[in-house]
Amino acid sequence: MSMQSIRAVLFDYGGVIADEGFHNGLRAMAREQGLEPDATSRTAGLLVYETGLILGRGSEAAFWQAMREQAGLEGDDNTMTRRVLDGFVLRPWMIGRVQRLNAEGYVTGILSDQCHWLDELDARDHFFHHFDHVFNSYHMGRGKRDPGLFPEIAAKLSLQPGEILFVDDLQTNIERAQAAGWQTILYVDKTGFLESIDEMLGADHP
Repeated sequence: MSMQSIRAVLFDYGGVIADEGFHNGLRAMAREQGLEPDATSRTAGLLVYETGLILGRGSEAAFWQAMREQAGLEGDDNTMTRRVLDGFVLRPWMIGRVQRLNAEGYVTGILSDQCHWLDELDARDHFFHHFDHVFNSYHMGRGKRDPGLFPEIAAKLSLQPGEILFVDDLQTNIERAQAAGWQTILYVDKTGFLESIDEMLGADHP
């Protein structure tokens, strides 16, 4: 299927639409408390799933308690949550690109493994309305670690897999999307992303 067949562009939130607040915030707190930042981040990545937080099956309180017990992180729930949310800084230039895609007739959406914090971030930054769809693991009950998510999303969009372009900053998510037949861009930086999307959609959009 040719690149010109793309009809929808879906974006990850943290690390693509906005700066990555979850892992960066946790690494910063770990450094302040004398903990190993990368180990703390890895533990958090496991615990958001193990506690069920990211799939809408567990509580924020249970997640932070698990982080205290298994990572040694200290602090009250509200303060730690605020540190994480403060790190999610919306990228205006990315929203501008989404608006351009909308104007050109592409379907746009967010596909994110996030808990209810994504709704709080939208209440703060007001970005959902720029997208036709918001697919959040917290509300869907399944995340991008589940290969079955990608066919489900394609069906919800009534599109063939190859008509969907997905932008994510995590290689494993990209690989699962590719295995489902989606076209993909691994987000590394702004310059690389803009070059890739122009190449895939055509520098001169209709």
